[in-house]
Amino acid sequence: MKKVSAIICVLNEEKTLRNVIMAVWEDSSINEIVVVNDCSTDNTQNIINELKQFIEIKDIHLAENKGKGYAMAVGAENATGEILVFIDADQTTIILGYIDQIVNPILRHECDMVCGYSTVNIMNQDVNPLKILTGERAFLKKDIAPILDRIKESRFGVETLLYFYYTSIGKSIKFVRLGIKHDNKYKKMPPLQATTNYICESWEIAYAAMKNYDLILKSAEKKLRKGLRK
Repeated sequence: MKKVSAIICVLNEEKTLRNVIMAVWEDSSINEIVVVNDCSTDNTQNIINELKQFIEIKDIHLAENKGKGYAMAVGAENATGEILVFIDADQTTIILGYIDQIVNPILRHECDMVCGYSTVNIMNQDVNPLKILTGERAFLKKDIAPILDRIKESRFGVETLLYFYYTSIGKSIKFVRLGIKHDNKYKKMPPLQATTNYICESWEIAYAAMKNYDLILKSAEKKLRKGLRK
């Protein structure tokens, strides 16, 4: 059985962080918890310190905000597990057993990366057009070792980078629908700040795609060749 490290990257999620860490700690498939605090300005550090009194947590506190990609890469570098599971710190509804849904396909060698996504209901249909951007995911640590420097520079475009990296080298991705829920930014902060954050994140996603165009071209080539063989 491979060792599994859960990595939680957090930026100002004091309302949900405690429950997220507790849910991870209670999951029997997790062998190690790594929390990366990306220079939060709320009560995040105090919450982590309180939980460390009875939970073994490897915590890393960044002196300045470096972005999601950097925090994920630092978490990966400090994790000792062969399998890395990334967990969003802003879950508002946590379903028992959701981590197994992400980890088990890796343990059973069904795929190379699992992306666990939530859905929204539109016209009585549960949909998620942005499944590749989900924060809940699992993969082998050795698979991302070659691109750790790219991950550090990707900020909120990290999920886009990971998707095109995996598809560009012919690795398989499995999407799993989870029952967990997250609040959108308009429920976390004032409307103007939320809109500004969404615009900045959209730019970071687009920039990551442009900066890693070589992976996009390789990914498109792989898909084209696969289509011609059918």
